[in-house]
Amino acid sequence: MKSFYLNDEPSAPVELDTRESAASLNAMHGLLLVVTLIVVFGLTMLYSASYNTDGLKYFRNQIIWAVMGGTGGAVAFLIGYRKLASWSTILMGGAFLLLLVAAFCFPSINGANRWIKFRLPGMEMTLQPSEFAKIAVALFVAKYCSENIRTFNHLRGKRGILPLLGITGAVVCGILIGRDFGTTALVMTMAVAIAVMAGLRWYYLAIPAVFAGMAALYVVLFDSNRLSRVTTFLRPEETRSGGGYQLWNSLLAFGSGGWTGVGFMESRLKQKYLPEQHTDFILSIVGEELGLIGMLFVLALYVCFTWFGLRISMNSRSRLGMLLGCGLTLGITLQAAINIAVVTGAAPTKGMPAAFISYGGSNIMASLIAVGILSSIAFDNVCPNYNVQYMSAIRSKLWFLPGNRQFRKNREES
Repeated sequence: MKSFYLNDEPSAPVELDTRESAASLNAMHGLLLVVTLIVVFGLTMLYSASYNTDGLKYFRNQIIWAVMGGTGGAVAFLIGYRKLASWSTILMGGAFLLLLVAAFCFPSINGANRWIKFRLPGMEMTLQPSEFAKIAVALFVAKYCSENIRTFNHLRGKRGILPLLGITGAVVCGILIGRDFGTTALVMTMAVAIAVMAGLRWYYLAIPAVFAGMAALYVVLFDSNRLSRVTTFLRPEETRSGGGYQLWNSLLAFGSGGWTGVGFMESRLKQKYLPEQHTDFILSIVGEELGLIGMLFVLALYVCFTWFGLRISMNSRSRLGMLLGCGLTLGITLQAAINIAVVTGAAPTKGMPAAFISYGGSNIMASLIAVGILSSIAFDNVCPNYNVQYMSAIRSKLWFLPGNRQFRKNREES
C-alpha cells in the first residue's frame, strides 16, 4: 500500500492498493490502444469512402481534426478531471450559449440548426456545440451528484434535485431547439444514468419520461419529416425510391459484402448511390468492402472500449471519477450502438455519427477529449493530484511568460 497526501486535504492520507493502481494503468493503456486503432481504422475507411467522389478533402480535414482532438484530450488530461469538474457550471453556460447561437444565428442544414460555421486558414470549420455539450453535462451531473450525495434527492433546498434539473434541462432544451432529437435523447439518457448510479430515486424518472412523451407527441403531430423516418425504417423495400432510399442502399451494401467483403476501395454503393457514405453511413461501406468480418472487428473495438472505460471508472478512488467515467463511456458506447442500429435497419434513420470513425470534426474532437478525461481518471488512481505536479513543471519551464515569472521566483525561494 502507498500513502499520498492530497494538496487540499494534507491531514488525510490516501491509501492506494498497488493492484488496483496497476489495473487502472493497464486499463488506460488498453483504452488508448483501442482508441488509436479505431481512429486509424476510421481514417482508412474514410479515405476509401470519399476518395473517388471528393479526393483527399475529407481525409485531410479528418486528420487535422483528429490531431486537434488528440491535443484537446492531452490538455484535458493535464488539467485533470477534478479541475474540469469544478468548471462544469461555467462549461454548461458556455455550451448553452453556443447552442443558442447555432439555433438562431446560423442557417439550418438538412432541417436542423446544429452547426456554427467559421473559417480557419486553409479550411472551413463547422462546429457542432451539442457534441461538446455532452461532455459538459457529464461533468456537471457527476460533480453535482457526488458533492450532494445526501441531498440531491430532496425536492427542496439549494442542493436538491431542482438545481440539477434546471441547469441540465436548460442545456437539453438548447439541443432540442436546434432540432437535434437524437443527441437530445442521448444526453438525457447519459444524465439520467449518472444520477441513477449516484442513487436517484426511481420516481424522479417520470420527469424524463414526460419529456420523451412530449417529444414523441411533437414528432407525430408537427414533424412529418421525422415521422416518416420512424415509419419508413419498418418497410424500407416499399419506400426505397422515397424516404427509405438511404436505408435500402445501406442494406444493399451489407448484403453485397457477405462474409469477407468486395475488397478495400471496391465499394459500388459509394458511387453516388448511398448518401452520407462518409459520415453517418460509413459503416455501410465497411460492411460492403470488408464484409461481416470487418463489422465484427468494429464491434470488438467498441466492446473493448466499453470494457476498459468501465474498468477505469469502477477502479476510481473517488465517487466523482466513477460517475463521470461511467457517464462518458456510456455516452460514446450508446452513440456507436445507435449508429450501428441505424445503418442495419434496426432503428429509424438518425443523424448520429459512428464514434471515432465517421467524418466530422466536432464528433472526433469531443470523443478524444472524453478519452483524455477517462485517462485522467485512471492516472489519478495511480498518482493522486498528478496534474498539480505536471502543471507546476510546465509553468516553471515557461517562466518567461507574463504571470509566470513570479511563480518561478517563489518556487526558487521555497
